[in-house]
Amino acid sequence: MKISQEELIDDLVNRTHKILNEAEELKELSEKTLQWRPAPESWSVLECLEHLNLYGRFYLPEITKRLNSAKASKPNQVFKSGLLGNYFALSMLPKEKLNTMNTFKNMNPIHSTLGKDVIDEFILQQKKMLSLLEACRKIDLNKTKTSISISSFIKLKLGDTLRVVIYHNQRHMVQAEKVLKANPNPKMVLS
Repeated sequence: MKISQEELIDDLVNRTHKILNEAEELKELSEKTLQWRPAPESWSVLECLEHLNLYGRFYLPEITKRLNSAKASKPNQVFKSGLLGNYFALSMLPKEKLNTMNTFKNMNPIHSTLGKDVIDEFILQQKKMLSLLEACRKIDLNKTKTSISISSFIKLKLGDTLRVVIYHNQRHMVQAEKVLKANPNPKMVLS
């Protein structure tokens, strides 16, 4: 994938704003609604968000560290995705019918005791991502590399890492919306 760096960042900012708005709307729902699951081994809305928080706890500090150590340089006009990074990013994009993916045990929040503080953390993470995206406008997303959560030996271009994280967030927000739609009880039960 080739895209102007500015266009990529603008797209990721727009996606993150949408995710943030959706998360803020979830705060209006009751904890009971947010904890409901369609099947015993399915995630609730809060578990979807906690899964994203777990990844955010890795990626936000990693991105921050790489931005802070990036050499000040003129940003490249064009971002060219790496083969592996593009594969990971595209696999995260929500599709019409979400394909099931296995989750690493340490990133699986199923049957955790969760409250609305999960949403608060997720909202803070999205605000942090927005500030990181703005900082990315000043560096080359091709040259700056980040580790990934599954292996410190694999490095992705920062542009690909941003795509993976934000597309992953979108994917699980779609999943959370499907959980809400499957709930037979009135979903707009206020807290």
